[in-house]
Amino acid sequence: MAIEVRRLGPGDEDAVHAARGLFDDRPDPAATRRFLAEPTHHLLVAYDAGAPLGFVTGVELTHPDKGTEMFLYELGVDEAARGRGLGRTLVRALADVAREAGCYDMWVLADADNAAARATYARAGGREASEPVLVEWELER
Repeated sequence: MAIEVRRLGPGDEDAVHAARGLFDDRPDPAATRRFLAEPTHHLLVAYDAGAPLGFVTGVELTHPDKGTEMFLYELGVDEAARGRGLGRTLVRALADVAREAGCYDMWVLADADNAAARATYARAGGREASEPVLVEWELER
């Protein structure tokens, strides 16, 4: 595999659509445009011979007393391409983006029973730092 990781931005909506099979759900056009337009939102797609095989998204979060950190929002790799280091490559590429942006760290939440994700993050240089509890609010739209 000759992997090329491409950082998408405004105007790359067609590239997101072409990679729609990698996402949990079909990307919404308005949400895609909004995500790509935000300079602190990052979408990197890995290609092999022009075919999208995986993606990673990250969002910069800034707090007044902490500075800016990168939240690894989601990592997705085509099932047929798993186990070849593609996830690790994408996570490392996002870490490079975080460094370029001046982030002081990068973090992700992973389900305790998701061994594949946890192994990928460890191989990409991450370390498990805590056992957080996720609290969420489902907001009506």
